[in-house]
Amino acid sequence: MLCRALVVILAMSPAALPEASLAYDIKPKTPESAFAAKLRPDILGISTDSTADSARASFESAFKGRLDTKTDIQQQKFGGSATSFVAALIFSFPAGPKQTGEVLSSSFSSPASANRAYFIARNLTFAQDQQPSKADMIKQVMDKYGAPTIVGDQHLYYIYRAGSIVSVGAKYKEATALDAIDRPLDPRTAIKLNDGNGRGSCVAVVKRSQAKEKSLSAMLDEAKAANCDGALSVQLTPGTTPGQVGNAQFTLLDFKRLISAAAIDDNALVAEKNERNPTPQGNAPKL
Repeated sequence: MLCRALVVILAMSPAALPEASLAYDIKPKTPESAFAAKLRPDILGISTDSTADSARASFESAFKGRLDTKTDIQQQKFGGSATSFVAALIFSFPAGPKQTGEVLSSSFSSPASANRAYFIARNLTFAQDQQPSKADMIKQVMDKYGAPTIVGDQHLYYIYRAGSIVSVGAKYKEATALDAIDRPLDPRTAIKLNDGNGRGSCVAVVKRSQAKEKSLSAMLDEAKAANCDGALSVQLTPGTTPGQVGNAQFTLLDFKRLISAAAIDDNALVAEKNERNPTPQGNAPKL
């Protein structure tokens, strides 16, 4: 697939690049998104509508003053052109006996698809004396994101389809979410998230996506198989006591944006390749 050309890049000096490559003019096109303007979840103000530039400003603001912060700003080149872009951001702050650790990461499409985020994650490892109560964490999550689609297996899952949060019959309040979070997912509720053939549950897709490389090409097949447009997962792992949270992991995935961005990038890569290597044409013979 052509979008894989974004991953493997040969280092070349500008002088070594073909003239058409240097002159290639990328015309950004914003990819479709799972989230509507009135229902656009974010993590620390970073949503899938964020560009790499705006997200980087939010990252730097969130980690300002933390001297032990490690920053990983991953850049790639677009096809064979001289245009580089930020493909991923990872900022991390180590956990300690008296210090809550944090990792914030995001992945972005190419400039052809407006360099928008399609994956955002935040992982908090609480110091032992800073572990919040599970009830307080669930309240904060539901105050921010609303009622989840399904709760269990230490997760609150928000599944998005057609611009809204999917409902499968379970109407969660804070108390019922707290009661359900450490139990297995209700299979009668979970099966309603599958498609007509019993496949494509976004819960399973989210779990598999979290374990994959976060490039467009690596996540594309999972996005296409998902029976939803996007998902937000909040995992609350028990801490020192069952009523406390030792680790909180937030994951936001925009499958619709990922699929749309991959298609836009593929088309732009074809155009860029054709501009660099135009097909030679001869003159029509005299008849």
